[in-house]
Amino acid sequence: MKKPEDPKRKALREQGALNPHPDEVTDTLFQESDFFDPRDLLQVKYEMLRRVEAEEKTASDAARNFGFSRPSFYQAQAAFGKEGLPGLVPKKRGPKGGHKLTPEIMAFLHDVLAKEGPLDSQTLRERVREHFKVVVHRRSIERALLRKKKLR
Repeated sequence: MKKPEDPKRKALREQGALNPHPDEVTDTLFQESDFFDPRDLLQVKYEMLRRVEAEEKTASDAARNFGFSRPSFYQAQAAFGKEGLPGLVPKKRGPKGGHKLTPEIMAFLHDVLAKEGPLDSQTLRERVREHFKVVVHRRSIERALLRKKKLR
């Protein structure tokens, strides 16, 4: 039988704050105290930054002791300086939405559907490619049209 997942680990994973390399955190605070959790990415990053700022450690030493590269240290430092603690939360990578499906393309799709009635997403995909010279995945079209329906 499978052992249930630790609730804190589960919460950290769901929030995107689970450190993928907790075993690389060698700082003594994280080794000797239950309060400091090497799995908590925000806590690790914050403590790494604090070490350099408050205890005058070098960026190289801090990065190494907390399981990061020097460039990662400087990225965290810049994000913290700009946004505070929320800046240390990892951002989603990649496109944040249907960037190919511009308002102009969506209007075109709605016009086609209004004039010709229900069409499958493959046909709509081909119409977009012919008219705009843009290749869009059929599922992107399906999702965009569904989102539009839900907003109505």
